[in-house]
Amino acid sequence: MQPATFRPSSSYADRIRGILSLNPATFRDVEEDMDATGQAALTVVLAAFASGVGALLSRDLLPNALGIAVSSVLQWIVFSIVAYFVGSTIFATPRTSVTPGQVLRTVGFAQAPKFLMIVGFVPLFGWIVALVALIWFIVAAIYALRTAFEFDTGRAVATGFVALIGIAILDVGLSVIFGIGSALFGAMDSVVRAIIPF
Repeated sequence: MQPATFRPSSSYADRIRGILSLNPATFRDVEEDMDATGQAALTVVLAAFASGVGALLSRDLLPNALGIAVSSVLQWIVFSIVAYFVGSTIFATPRTSVTPGQVLRTVGFAQAPKFLMIVGFVPLFGWIVALVALIWFIVAAIYALRTAFEFDTGRAVATGFVALIGIAILDVGLSVIFGIGSALFGAMDSVVRAIIPF
């Protein structure tokens, strides 16, 4: 739980730099600051735009932008909620003391490495940068779950895997019900994008 006297120690830019450098103190700072949830959501949306820059450059700019933003926020929320329930019950340890908000914040900020994917469309080297960003994101996500749940990497991997299944189910369900699988990147894309931690 957040102490009553807690004050954020960093600006948003400082937090992004801290997440990118995998600074444990930054992950803890984000975890404890209840007011950072909005920043976490912003990080998710910006990361989604960077990842989907190809779609954003198409003639259907606005619909694609909105679809990417909405789907990414939904995936973030579903992943975090599933991870919270799984990590706080099945894989919990005596040290585990976590709230849904803490999971949302740490997982949201862990998306920061995806900012680099904005150059993914560039010929020759863009895919290399995108691959590095994806690996970087996976490592950051491991840190996020370990920090939020205060358990080891193995439990973080297991928690993330179960939550990933939740995202896949969400994408498939929405695709079947509303026929918007392409806007949500499809279930296979979820496996790549949300392969958090693991």
